[in-house]
Amino acid sequence: MDEQEILAQISLQGEAREKTLRMIHQVVASWGLKLPDVPPDPLHFGYHDFERIGETEFNVNNNVEQGYCGKFMFLFAGQTCPMHHHRKKHETFFIVKGKVDMELAGKKHILNQGDRLIVDQFAKHQFTALEDSLILESSKPDLVDDSIFEDQMINKIIFGKEEY
Repeated sequence: MDEQEILAQISLQGEAREKTLRMIHQVVASWGLKLPDVPPDPLHFGYHDFERIGETEFNVNNNVEQGYCGKFMFLFAGQTCPMHHHRKKHETFFIVKGKVDMELAGKKHILNQGDRLIVDQFAKHQFTALEDSLILESSKPDLVDDSIFEDQMINKIIFGKEEY
């Protein structure tokens, strides 16, 4: 399966997608901010329960050849990005707006506007928005097959197999 087929299985589609994107842009505009004009990915990770398990990614630049990625991640209050790790990617998260509960390598961190957290390769992490939140991620390139989830159902969608 190619990257577009995988994204179709783990992303919102149709009217649900359009409604969600309108809501995100309204919230961000109420903060006096504007998101980049790039194709967004509102992810539900295969659960189709976007209000609980999800996030929306806005890749500003994902430059595999040059070795860097910059993206914004928007989470509505209560949304969680499930526990996962990366084999290649090293990340730095910066909280632009909001409040996020980040679990990293078994430790909880409450991150507020202006806080940053560095996530090394192989470090297991997940994050939950405690309020509507906007996160800036600066990292190595974002590769669809470099996110290894603790939840085997998600891995089955991404890799075509549960054990990874």
